[in-house]
Amino acid sequence: MENNAILEVKNVHKRFTSKNVVVKAVTDVSFSVEKGQTIGIVGESGCGKTTLGRCIVRAYEASEGEVYYRTEAGEEVDFLKIDKKKMKEIRKEIQMIFQDPYSSLDPRMTVLDIIKEPLKANYPKMSKAEMDKKAIEMAVKVGLNPSYLMRYPHAFSGGQRQRIGIARALVLNPRIIVCDEAVSALDVSIQAQVINLLKDLQKEFGLTYLFISHDLSVVEHISDRVGVMYLGKMVEYGETEQIFAHPKHPYTEALMSAVPVADPTFRQERIPLKGEIPNPANPPSGCYFHTRCRYCRQKCKEVAPEYKEIEPGHFVACHYAKELNLRGFEYTE
Repeated sequence: MENNAILEVKNVHKRFTSKNVVVKAVTDVSFSVEKGQTIGIVGESGCGKTTLGRCIVRAYEASEGEVYYRTEAGEEVDFLKIDKKKMKEIRKEIQMIFQDPYSSLDPRMTVLDIIKEPLKANYPKMSKAEMDKKAIEMAVKVGLNPSYLMRYPHAFSGGQRQRIGIARALVLNPRIIVCDEAVSALDVSIQAQVINLLKDLQKEFGLTYLFISHDLSVVEHISDRVGVMYLGKMVEYGETEQIFAHPKHPYTEALMSAVPVADPTFRQERIPLKGEIPNPANPPSGCYFHTRCRYCRQKCKEVAPEYKEIEPGHFVACHYAKELNLRGFEYTE
């Protein structure tokens, strides 16, 4: 692992098999995360970003690859090779916030019990009074009124439910949080509140986020680095400013053009993607994106591009990344 990395994903694959059909959900994904950073993972629905996040926390068992994590004690471990006992110890340091803030909360439990649940599972010797105190402190941190904690999830709005999910993730004092579409189910105004809350909590607790989303505007606002996925592969990865101002992959360029502009005096030229997303059970030869790419050449159809570093910290999987003059996230009249 790099000296300042807290998490390093190397050549991770995830395949699902059903009725002798193999679906390649994640294919050969690699990237590293530094402590205190927010890494945004973006792409269309079905690109594999949620599956990747679940493989990292080992909610899914990856088919191949390595996921190295540097513990608080400085020990480097490979998530995919350690036993369940060791994984349970480390899992306290890595938590997840889910997309749907209602279905991820048990409707039969009070909010206080929901927030305390991770403490019961990981610290069985902790007293009830200590658990209650810790849960109430965390509820206040995320902006919940302590007098409401004996209520049930149905009594709360979507934004409040997501705050409950955040409090539950934070109660174990984790170092890394995987946010799986954590704001996509919320209204725009509530999205802004939750994002600002996540940023404030990051500063206070020194958290590292893996932020999975399809909303590029949100990712640009919260992320330090961005990874773009297409059909299970990472096609571009780099600093947020690099990716948005100077994309090097045609798919990234097309995604940028689809971001809505909140100004009626500007009109952003849309770059439509022809055709449909290929079947992950039968992906195209060569570059997976060639069937929808307006820059496609013969080599793209036959040879898979190498995922390589074209400038410091900027990785791209495209044969012609250095030749194409792609448009960044700029407004044009």
